[in-house]
Amino acid sequence: MKRTTTLLPAAAAPHRPVPRLSPLHLILRRDARLLWRRPADAALALGFFALAAALQPLGLSPDPTLLKQIAPGVLWVAALLSALLPLPTLFAGDQADGTLEQVLLSRLPLWHYALARVCFHWLASGAPLVLIAPVLGALYGLPADELLMLSAGLLLGTPVLSLVGGLAAALTLGLRSAGTLILLIVLPLMVPVLVFGTTAVQALQAGQSASPHLSLLGADLIVSAMGLPWLIGRALLIAQD
Repeated sequence: MKRTTTLLPAAAAPHRPVPRLSPLHLILRRDARLLWRRPADAALALGFFALAAALQPLGLSPDPTLLKQIAPGVLWVAALLSALLPLPTLFAGDQADGTLEQVLLSRLPLWHYALARVCFHWLASGAPLVLIAPVLGALYGLPADELLMLSAGLLLGTPVLSLVGGLAAALTLGLRSAGTLILLIVLPLMVPVLVFGTTAVQALQAGQSASPHLSLLGADLIVSAMGLPWLIGRALLIAQD
């Protein structure tokens, strides 16, 4: 007896469900592709941070004690200024190509879109600063424990900068001299983060505990993450009206 085999028609073939990605994941994947095509956008902030931190000792006294004392403030200020560079274009590109308008017409909550863009800003500009900060801190003669504290402070503080900067970018969307306005908005609001991050390292230098300063940075991050994405979404809605 001859054995025959039959094939199911295409319509009867078992359907494999395609995994559905969340809108947040889709936006992050799109931004990652754009960053891969234009790596200079991320290299700009990282290069500015490295140059600003590395050139400071050349203009100051070569005294190792002095360099160790000023290192936390210098590195934090350099990180703050370098992370501000990509902010004017955070939402401007999506507004120019119509992506922001499509988001407004869709059912995607605006705070989801705002959170995705803020996460992308941190991944592209904040995370590299956290990674390279110990290398630059070693140029100032900081020991290992202070380098670790510097990275921990930046890990908590740079997301706050991305959130506050995202709000400033949304408020100034479509305005002339948006970069200057972002500076005027962000810099005063980032003074507490700058102070807590700097004093955390200085507390170790003085033989004190840095836990209170890190706790304040963590509290600032939690409060910012809970409220600012919604405010950014409202600001984007007002900017499109």
